[in-house]
Amino acid sequence: MTIPNAGLPPMSDGRVLLAALADSAFREWRDEAALAALAAGLLEETRAGKGTLWIDLEAPTAAQVERVAGLLGLHPLIAEDIVEGNQRSKIEATDGLVHVVLFALEYGEEIQSHEVDLVLGEGYLLSSHPAGWDPRSGAHLRSGPEAIMRAGPDHILWAICDTIVDAYFPFADRVEDTIDALQDDVMERADRSTLTSLFALKRDLIAVRRAVSPVREVLNQLTNRDLAFIDAEEIIYFRDIYDHVIRLTDELDNDRELVTATLDVYLSQVNNNLSAIMKRLTGVTVLLAGIGAIAGLFGMSEAGLAFSGGEALGFWIVAALTVVVSVLAALALHRRGWI
Repeated sequence: MTIPNAGLPPMSDGRVLLAALADSAFREWRDEAALAALAAGLLEETRAGKGTLWIDLEAPTAAQVERVAGLLGLHPLIAEDIVEGNQRSKIEATDGLVHVVLFALEYGEEIQSHEVDLVLGEGYLLSSHPAGWDPRSGAHLRSGPEAIMRAGPDHILWAICDTIVDAYFPFADRVEDTIDALQDDVMERADRSTLTSLFALKRDLIAVRRAVSPVREVLNQLTNRDLAFIDAEEIIYFRDIYDHVIRLTDELDNDRELVTATLDVYLSQVNNNLSAIMKRLTGVTVLLAGIGAIAGLFGMSEAGLAFSGGEALGFWIVAALTVVVSVLAALALHRRGWI
């Protein structure tokens, strides 16, 4: 097949990768050469040879998506969803094509989600994703797509879905470790930094659950609906991912309950600390009130004379009695844990 290279508009910032497997021959193209191969009838040639075609778009522009959609004959709504983004995880069958939207998660100081659009058609798979995520970084495609492509485009769809779902589990493990650490911190000290960490973890859990929960329904439909271009032999692979997602959602639900329980413990600790402070203040008040009551009852107007030796012994008896009573009251309150 001759691939024309002239008369094509210049490429934008997006990257296009094209891999074709037909008649036991594996070939790859990039950017303009990839689009030129599609324009020259590579899809029809692959279908005729019952081969597999994988078109991967990284951070594509609207013009690139429109151009690829025209070459593949995609429905305009699918192209519009890919361009606009901000979709939810879903699966749709439009014009016989299977459009799957999933979210890949990236872990840093904050969790970032990357929308991944996957369109399965006759003899091909189209994937579109931001530049921050690469489907070939997963275990299935790291050594090259040729082996996966031999099983058909639906097997590539499984490989990418499995890569996305497997990447969710490190977050679940990190959440459990963080919860254990926060529970220890709450028991040792209930301060503002601990509360900030709890709320940050709760936000992360909400973000991940928003990305993960719809995946369960997507895989449920992939394994139970009679969808075009998905062989019956591939169903078992998607069921394996479905089992992983069920286990993951259960873990996230448990983690959310643990975070809520930890927050309740934090509030209880704060209330306990406040009660301890109030008891100490009450103990100090009791001591001062006792001293003030004795001083008010006997009067201290002649204290100056007492210190100069011009007052009777009664002043010193009352002063000593006040000290003794205060010490006894302090000991009693200390034994009760009030001071």
